[in-house]
Amino acid sequence: MPKEYVRLTTPLVRDNRQSPLRPATWDEALDKVAAGLKAAGAAHGPKTYGIFSCSRSTNEVNFAAQKLSRVVLGSNNIDSCNRT
Repeated sequence: MPKEYVRLTTPLVRDNRQSPLRPATWDEALDKVAAGLKAAGAAHGPKTYGIFSCSRSTNEVNFAAQKLSRVVLGSNNIDSCNRT
C-alpha cells in the first residue's frame, strides 16, 4: 500500500506553523484543538464558527449539533442539506 494511504492510528500535532507534524497523545491533541477554537472565538467572536449538519442523521444528532453550535460555541451559524 502506498505511504499516502496509510491510516493514522495516533494524532499528529504541530508546535507552531513552521514545525513538522509529530506524534502526540490524544489528550494533548484535543487540548490543542480546544485551545485553537477558544483563540479563534476570542479573536473573531462567535460568528467564527459554523456547523453543517446532515439531513440523513437522526433528529437527536441534529439536535445535538444545533445545541453545540448555539450553546457551546455561541453561534447561530448552523445549516443542513434538508433542502435537497
